[in-house]
Amino acid sequence: MGADDCERMTPSRRAVLGAASALFAWSYMPKFAHAAAGSRDSRFLLVVLRGALDGLSAVPPLGDPGYADLREGIALAKDGPEAALPLDGFFYLHPAMPNLARLYANGQASIVHASATGYRERSHFDGQDVLESGQGGPGKTDSGWLNRLIASLPPGEAVSRHGALGVGVVPPLVVRGQAPVLGWAPPRMARAGADLVQRLGDLYGERDPPLALVLKRAIETELIASRQGAEQPRGGGGPDSAEGMKRIAEGAARLVGAEDGPRIAALAFEGWDTHANEGGAKGRLATLLGGLDGALATFESGLKPVWKDTVVMVVTEFGRTARVNGTVGTDHGTGTVAFLVGGAVRGKRMIADWPGLKPEQLHEQRDLKPTTDIRAVAKGVVADLFGLSGPVLAEKVFPGTGGLAPMQGLIV
Repeated sequence: MGADDCERMTPSRRAVLGAASALFAWSYMPKFAHAAAGSRDSRFLLVVLRGALDGLSAVPPLGDPGYADLREGIALAKDGPEAALPLDGFFYLHPAMPNLARLYANGQASIVHASATGYRERSHFDGQDVLESGQGGPGKTDSGWLNRLIASLPPGEAVSRHGALGVGVVPPLVVRGQAPVLGWAPPRMARAGADLVQRLGDLYGERDPPLALVLKRAIETELIASRQGAEQPRGGGGPDSAEGMKRIAEGAARLVGAEDGPRIAALAFEGWDTHANEGGAKGRLATLLGGLDGALATFESGLKPVWKDTVVMVVTEFGRTARVNGTVGTDHGTGTVAFLVGGAVRGKRMIADWPGLKPEQLHEQRDLKPTTDIRAVAKGVVADLFGLSGPVLAEKVFPGTGGLAPMQGLIV
């Protein structure tokens, strides 16, 4: 398979688990791990953008003299009716993201540019594996770093009592593992009736107690969702549409915002693989960025009572090539951007050790060179939110990263 071929992540086991969880549009996993709380009742939501976001379009470095020549046909501008939104005078924001610009200006969003995991190849499958497993390379584990985070926390505190939430028919790898996880997916099919649920519960209670416990947890998750008003129309757009992103964000916010709901959640938006006709201020990528922007606004409104203690972290598996290709798109690259949004974020900051866009400054003379390891950012966020120590993060959550210190000062 070529470097730019776009493989699909459809392992059969994931499909089986997904089908099982979708049966009731609820989820599975029977037990809670134990967790410690920090000094606040924190919420953390991880949003994975599948397909590799073009960070040079999302947050264009208009102050770099090499930017415009590399971006022929899709370059954004400081002026005009579709001008990019100013951030710090060097970096700007795509005009499809006014809500993020507002949050940034209000001190509730920071942007990490020229960032990446330790992965340097260009396979979506492997890149997402590394991003979500927290390992140094692909194929090293079936567990995700958020799951291991929960399992590493001391017993008896709020995070473990309420568990973590994996959103989607197939919950993201980042929340899977030994520690228990709740699952939820936007309703797209008719749900089972109360009578059927009761009969299934009785049947499993007699013949399969572990499965009966799974069903019990699913029912409890459903009750939380219903109480928080998460009943939504069936159907609607998927996670690669603005409508779908909003629906997913609404559901996640209602569950994570509930007093007895989970404190940690992971979800994924899809469709960011922009090989052709990427577009500039308008077009395919602009539509996706607008959907993400709307989802961030939905998180803010849905989590309003706990927004001051919330961080939403948006990440992707890698970036795109710096130069536009022959089909007015960008191919698989390396460095990209990550967003930190929420009332707990020490915001209004561009965090970047900018490498430059001259040919000799690019990674392999084609990609934005990564200068910040996204694992250091994640370590810094969860260390401050949940009180994890550096050794625990380096040995259990992100194994083999003892030489990678948690980034300081990300949280207020």
